[in-house]
Amino acid sequence: MNEMMVITIGREAMRITLLVGLPMLMAGMLVGIVVSVLQVATSIQDITITFIPKILAVFLALTLSLNWILRLLVGFARQIFDIIATLGA
Repeated sequence: MNEMMVITIGREAMRITLLVGLPMLMAGMLVGIVVSVLQVATSIQDITITFIPKILAVFLALTLSLNWILRLLVGFARQIFDIIATLGA
């Protein structure tokens, strides 16, 4: 295993990490923005109002994207196991 392979594996691991977290982070951010705009429009300035919608949005995003996330992680794990198998030969 050379340095280039280690860098490639690390880069791919960071890319997978970002892709796995992206749906939940985007859902939370979008709901937070919408709730903030509604709070400004209605002059309700309560910090705790955003928690429940964000939690529900993140849960919904996780539920909807779970199949894609699992396929992504299984594919990455297979690549890593293939690389490990070639190292032993």
